[in-house]
Parts: sequence; structure tokens; C-alpha cells
Amino acid sequence: MKNGTHAPAGIRQSVPLRRVSAVAVIAVSAGSVLAAGGLVGPARALAPSRPATAAPSVPAAAPKGPAVTAKGAFLMNASGKPLFAKAADTRLPTGSTTKIMAAKVVLESKGLNLDAKVTVQKAYSDYIVRNTASSARLIVGDQVTVRTLLYGMMLPSGCDAAYALADKFGTGSTREARVKSFIARMNATARSLGLKNTHFDSFDGIGGNGNYSTARDLTGLAVSAMKNDNFRKVVATKSTTQRTLTRTGGHRTMKWTNTNPLLSSYQGTLGIKTGSGPTAKYCLVFATQRGNKTLYGTVLASSSDVNRAKDAGRLLDHGFKR
Repeated sequence: MKNGTHAPAGIRQSVPLRRVSAVAVIAVSAGSVLAAGGLVGPARALAPSRPATAAPSVPAAAPKGPAVTAKGAFLMNASGKPLFAKAADTRLPTGSTTKIMAAKVVLESKGLNLDAKVTVQKAYSDYIVRNTASSARLIVGDQVTVRTLLYGMMLPSGCDAAYALADKFGTGSTREARVKSFIARMNATARSLGLKNTHFDSFDGIGGNGNYSTARDLTGLAVSAMKNDNFRKVVATKSTTQRTLTRTGGHRTMKWTNTNPLLSSYQGTLGIKTGSGPTAKYCLVFATQRGNKTLYGTVLASSSDVNRAKDAGRLLDHGFKR
């Protein structure tokens, strides 16, 4: 006890400090520390010759929610309540999850006719070869409906199908101008949704540093996109067989399987979209419903295609238990 400190109740003020026993001094000190919250549990009398030990450190609180390999992750319920977040507002490459926005722009186009035909151009095929991109394996010269192109873009993640849609629904006198205007519409839609950390420089995710989003933004985009019945139908499809019209007037059969592993591995999954790339790593935007509870989420830059599915599954398990 330092000079000038008042003695606690029960010790008379007139007793000189030097006459108070060492035991009493230490007991008083222990009581003072306890009152300040420095000790856990009841105070104990200490032997006069034994120095007081420091209070044990309090361990840091354990992190909430599951451990995921993804650099960015977010999960929320249908009302918008966040259930998990990890670097949820960090801008990261999006890979082919970009095609969610491309599909939304197409489906919100004025005068949309899903049965309108688009002729597959050599430019789409050359683009796939040049970028070693994922493909719907469209054949140059075939006529394909807009509806079929949506399946080709969202199930096998065909960048050729995405190119065809951007060319069809953009405006301008040249293909380059049409694609540029289509991407501009994607960015305008992002702004209208309040996705402040999202920007696109391509229609399919194959772009430069200007193609990015966040786990929170992509989850919000998913919620918006899933309000469209045609979008919901496409992304919920595990596999499909589509027909195209060949240049000679015949028909060609196209068979596509959805790249979203949750459709087969996690009960109640409604869809959305996978993505991958050298910088994007492995991404997945997902929506799942069980009973009256619907969850939406995103994992970005998971360490592998297997781990992105595991990351999403862990998030969903966590969310449905809450």
C-alpha cells in the first residue's frame, strides 16, 4: 500500500501504518485487486514472505462460426440478417460468378424473347480458344435460342454462350461496341443494387483487375437475381439436353451438366453459380432452402474446387442451426 492510500473499513485510522502486520497489508492489497477485477475467484491470504503473483491472462474469445479456406465468405438469411462473415467486404476476383450479373441483365432486357435465335459466330469460338476458357461447345453457324444460351452460360459455364448473349443484348454497330455497352449495363445494374464494391470489365469473368466484387455484394446480387423465375429455373437445373438448329436445317443435341456441386451434395440447394480462375481461385455463390428457411451465401478464393463445396456446406450447416 502506497503512502496516502486510505485504510479499508475495519482498520482504525489512528494506527500507524508501520505497525500493521505484513499479512494485513497483503490481504488488503489482494482485496483491492479483487475489487478492481484483476483476480478470478475469491481472494486468498498470502504468506508474508511470498510475493503476490500476476493475475492470469484472459484467453481471447473463440471465433464464431465454422473455419473456411475461402479468403472471403458471407452468409445471410432471406431477411438480410448476416449469419457469418469473413473478409466479407474485401474486393476479390469473381471468376465466372460474373455470369450471374450477365444473366440478370439479359433477363431484365426490354422486350425479351427467350425463343429468339442467335447465330453462333466464329468470334465466340476463337475467344474460347484464345483464353482457354470454359465452353458450352457451341458450333459455329448453329442457331441457338436465348433460353438455350442461358443454360449454356450458367450450367457448363460457357464463355462462348456468354459472349453470344453480350453480343445479342448490347447496343452498337460493331461487336466490340455491343459487348462494351453490355458490360456497362452490368455495372449500371450493380450501382442500382447498391453494390459499392463491385465492378465488371468482362461479361464472363475473364478480365483484368477491373473485374472484382465481394462476398457480401455477390450474395446481395444472388438474392436479387433469384427473384426472376427464369433465372431460378435455369440455376436449379442439374443437367439439360438442348437442341440447336444447324446451318443445313438439321438439329444438334447439346447436353450440359451444372458445375454447381451443391445441387447434388447438399439437400435443399436452389442453385446459383460456380467460378474459378488463376487469380479468382475457386468461388461459389449459393442459395439453399430447408423448410421455411432460405439462406444465401458466397465463398471467394477457396483453396480448391473440393474445398469451396466444403466451405459452403459448413456455412450452411452453421446457418441452419441458428
